Parts: sequence; structure tokens; C-alpha cells
Amino acid sequence: MKFSFSTNAFVRHTVSEAVRSIAAAGYEGVELLADAPHLYAPDVNCRDLVELKALLARTGLQPANINANTAVGYYGRPFWEPLFEPSLANPEPRERHWRIDYTKRCIDMARTLGSPCVSITSGRMVPGTLPERSLDLLKESLREVAEHAAAAGVKVGIEYEPGLLVENCEELASLLEELDPGVFGANLDLGHSHVLGEDPRWVARRLASKIFHVHLEDIRARKHYHLIPGTGDMKIGSLLRLLDVHGYRGFVTVELYTFPERPAEAARDSLKVLRKIERLEEEKKR
Repeated sequence: MKFSFSTNAFVRHTVSEAVRSIAAAGYEGVELLADAPHLYAPDVNCRDLVELKALLARTGLQPANINANTAVGYYGRPFWEPLFEPSLANPEPRERHWRIDYTKRCIDMARTLGSPCVSITSGRMVPGTLPERSLDLLKESLREVAEHAAAAGVKVGIEYEPGLLVENCEELASLLEELDPGVFGANLDLGHSHVLGEDPRWVARRLASKIFHVHLEDIRARKHYHLIPGTGDMKIGSLLRLLDVHGYRGFVTVELYTFPERPAEAARDSLKVLRKIERLEEEKKR
């Protein structure tokens, strides 16, 4: 299995510092946060991307995903929690079109940096707008994004999350059935699935080849708080085995934005645990 680590744990550091730390920890790949303080699209220029691409080449890290889930930079505030609005389902046309344009910019960054995919979410449900209407707006937005992504050769992974408009596997699978399968798939966060109490075997079957990228963390007592693998209740080995059985060959990205005070340590500890789990899984096969 190929492991990467998300720079969204390094929000007290520059993106270059994050990349160097992740490479030093021994990862093969890196997920790049397309938000403040790293790659917030309006603040990123061509030279920034050229320098970052060169750094990735020097460190040997492959870009696993461009994480465009959040929009902290939109508010001009310090990063302290995931902020999903304005989203592709926002009822206000100006805000919704801002997100459409932002998503296209992130797709362009992915193309430049050589990332195979960009991840997005549906955003939250906005008071005063029925979920059915929000879903229609989301589909309209995604269809507008589709042509841009197809032309760039970049896939778009939609991530479901408890509390969002698209918040579980079945809702995502149903949405994907209405979208271009060559462009849209799943950015599967296994911790979110665990919080929801979903059967991982069913999730793997339901999404199968539609999984473009995977987020991994551990969860304790079904509380949505990202923990270092091996410190919660999730059966990490079984989950990795399921992905393998269903033919997933992409990166599994450890996402620990909950550890901004010690991201390098969290990255190192996570990889140690994952490599140990891999060894145990290999021994079971013998």
C-alpha cells in the first residue's frame, strides 16, 4: 500500500516545510492543502507552483491529492477548524460561483503539480434551503466543473462527511450515478465511514472502482476526532486489506489536521504503525 500524509496537519508551517517533514518521515506521497496557509488559489502564482514542483521532485514525494475541501482563506482568518462554505451547493449565486471558480483553479494546480485528483465536499446544509434544492444546486455546479476537469485530465473525488449535505456512502454513491464516471469518484475517508457505523465491506463493494483517493485516521468511540492510527477503535489492517481486495492501488493519505501542535511527530508515529500493520498482514498471508 502507498501511504501519504496531508499537509493540513502543518498549518503552523509553510507548505515547503510540510513537504520536507513528510518526506523525512518516510512517506511516498503528500496531499497538499489547497487552502490557507498553504495553497489558497488566489494567493498562489505560477512561480510558487514551479518551486513546489521542484521541491517535490527533490524529495521524491508524489502528489497524492489536492485537498480542496475547505475554504478558510475565503474568510481571511487563521486556520482552526474545517470551514466548508461557500460550497458548490450554496444557495447564493455569487458564493456558489466563487466555489466553482475556486475548484477549477485547484484542478489547474493539480495539473501543474502532477496530482491525479482533487478532493471536494458538498458543503453543509444552509438554513432556509431544503436539502433537495441544495442537492440540485450541487449537481449543477459539478456539471460545470466536469468539462474543466476532463480537459485538464484531473479526477475529482467527492468526500462524504457526517453533518454535510452528502454525508454517507449511499448518498455519495447515488450522486455519482448521475455524474460522469470518468471525472467524478469518491475521496473515501474511512474514519467518516466508521463514525457513521457503516459496514466497511459494504462501503468497499458499493464504491469499488469509484474510489479515487483514500483518507485514513483512527477514531475512538465513534467521535469524529481524527487520531493517529492504532490509537482508536478502527481495524486498520482489515480496512487496508479490503481496499487491496477491491483493487484499490492509489494512495492512502493519513489526515491529522487535529495535530497542528506536533504534525511531524504525528506523521512519523502514523507511518510506524501502518508499516507494522502491513508486516502483520503479510505474515497472515504466509
